[in-house]
Amino acid sequence: MIYYVIALVAFLIDQGTKYLVVTRMEISEKIPVIGNFFLLTSHRNKGAAFGILQEQRWFFIIVTLIVVAGIVWYLQRVKNAKGSARMLPIALSLVLGGALGNFLDRVRMGEVVDFFLFNFGSYSFPIFNVADACIVVGVALIILDTIFDAKRPNEPHPADKLEQRTEEQQ
Repeated sequence: MIYYVIALVAFLIDQGTKYLVVTRMEISEKIPVIGNFFLLTSHRNKGAAFGILQEQRWFFIIVTLIVVAGIVWYLQRVKNAKGSARMLPIALSLVLGGALGNFLDRVRMGEVVDFFLFNFGSYSFPIFNVADACIVVGVALIILDTIFDAKRPNEPHPADKLEQRTEEQQ
């Protein structure tokens, strides 16, 4: 249950910040937060995170539905994970919340509201939003979990333990 709360919090923060940008800023308006390094910039993106694959709305809607179904299925299998096995479900919760945030934008408006802009000298990092950040952090945690999992002693994964218990009960 806690994993769905994490996803819901990520989703609500994403949607709340996007609402503030849409209702209080004009498109292309920039508000400096830290000089020219960090600016809030009202931008619309018809692609994926960081502007890749523009104009592929239906592709993203279908892929998001598949990803969300997969994450929910997996979280149901590991909902009682403890200790070091908790990183993966937390990571998936962040991905779930972020995916649903951008999904809602695509379904409602056909585009995603982006607003974080970071400049590093003459280089501007692609504009992104809270959902994109949740997805990136979630994927980074999935990679870390995979690395740590390879170094753990050969203990069964929580999903495998659940499967074993189910088989023993039958």
